[in-house]
Amino acid sequence: MSIVRIITDSTAQFEDPGFQEKHHVVVIPLTYKLDGMTYRDGIDLLDSEFLKRLQYVPTAPVLTAPSAEQFEEAYRELAKSTDQICVLVHSQHFTDTYANAVKARSRFLGRCEIMVIDSRTTSAGLGYLVEAAIAAASAQNSLDDVVRVVRGVIPRLYSVMYVNSLDYIRQAGLIGETQALLGAMLDIKPILTIEDGRLITMEKARTHSQAIDKMIEFVAEFTQVERLCVIQNTLRTTEQTRMLQDRLALEFPRLESPIMLYEPLTAAYIGPDGMGLYILEGSGGEENYDEPYE
Repeated sequence: MSIVRIITDSTAQFEDPGFQEKHHVVVIPLTYKLDGMTYRDGIDLLDSEFLKRLQYVPTAPVLTAPSAEQFEEAYRELAKSTDQICVLVHSQHFTDTYANAVKARSRFLGRCEIMVIDSRTTSAGLGYLVEAAIAAASAQNSLDDVVRVVRGVIPRLYSVMYVNSLDYIRQAGLIGETQALLGAMLDIKPILTIEDGRLITMEKARTHSQAIDKMIEFVAEFTQVERLCVIQNTLRTTEQTRMLQDRLALEFPRLESPIMLYEPLTAAYIGPDGMGLYILEGSGGEENYDEPYE
């Protein structure tokens, strides 16, 4: 039996930037238009440079899903060395990536078993899912077993984030013009979450401190947290990030909170100056934040 190979899309974010290469994960890039130019995500422009440029562009980037032909090409190449492929992509409510990945399977029926899974998330959440799939595949599990592991992880993925500007979530259709105008006048910072694969507004805050309080409250709702990371527009520790990390360290000793960049898909919704958390809930057992996390 050949080893299961993993494909994902370029929205997946990893704490180890070399994870994809080390584990031979095939990454299919989205494309986006920014200030009249078209880029392949993660290839033509680094996320850090993208986020810098986004601060000077008045409109949100326009994302385009990888085509069915791109997925078909990836399937064809992997089918030379395996007959089991697991495809993990961001939520189908964000782009047509999932639909195109499914469409591309038809020519491989009977030759290669291909499972396409909607992660119902993106960014670091999708990264956590890919890592779980790689761990299962590396243990010589069958495709069915890898899929079972992945589907067990999806309900344990959560996110919470907030934005300083309402412009992007207005452009994304998450709030109306009137709400955006009123929110700007009152300096409201919406708190967002991904629920059933859709980004929705959850609560509101008036200050950065209030936003952090609400994010800490969100984490505290979990009996056990296996992993957690901070997403923001820079890898350096800013004053805001330090405040969040200090609160996390106080409330949840030994729970690491690495900083990760968010990618263009997330930026298209929350803009260039957002911040958030991705959480992988523990699979069971008693709360124990005093134990080290791997």
